[in-house]
Amino acid sequence: MAYTAEAPRTPPAQELRARIPGWGADLDPKDRPAVPRERFDPGATGAHWDFPERQEEKWPRERSLEHKFLTPVFGTSCPPKGLSGVMRKHAYAKYSEGRAAHWLILLGADRVDAWESHLLSFLSLRPDNPVTETGVLSEFSGHGISSRFGKKRADLKHQWMDPIIVGAPWALAAGGLAAVALRTLRKHRAG
Repeated sequence: MAYTAEAPRTPPAQELRARIPGWGADLDPKDRPAVPRERFDPGATGAHWDFPERQEEKWPRERSLEHKFLTPVFGTSCPPKGLSGVMRKHAYAKYSEGRAAHWLILLGADRVDAWESHLLSFLSLRPDNPVTETGVLSEFSGHGISSRFGKKRADLKHQWMDPIIVGAPWALAAGGLAAVALRTLRKHRAG
């Protein structure tokens, strides 16, 4: 049967049953394997509650405008912090999940969070190492360069941007640090 703009004629059930083996097997509830689970029988599940106990909210959690309250259990492994946390809270408080602004702000907050973590790593005894953490060394040891030629890889189109996006911020930070160090050294010698 061809699909056209006109609504197709639905053959009678007897004709479908004769033509298609097993057609209508689930019409009779006795033949349906999921029917016992579809019946409302609270005693069969073993659950001892109608609505589960709510997890304690130790700080105000971000939640969508669409939802009246948080789910009974929610994640707390990465609580919002710093400027990225302010951005996330704003996205949830102001915009619905159906709006692009909500998701764009959350994406921006992820980038801000990454930079906050990079900056905080300088205060620790183990700062980030951009050479090893970006995987640059594997380009030379893991056939990185040869895997790019003669292949139809999607990432090759934006490959020229990667050193700028990844390396430029580190180069600018190093240059700024060097400029501050030179200025301090000159003031120290002059004074």
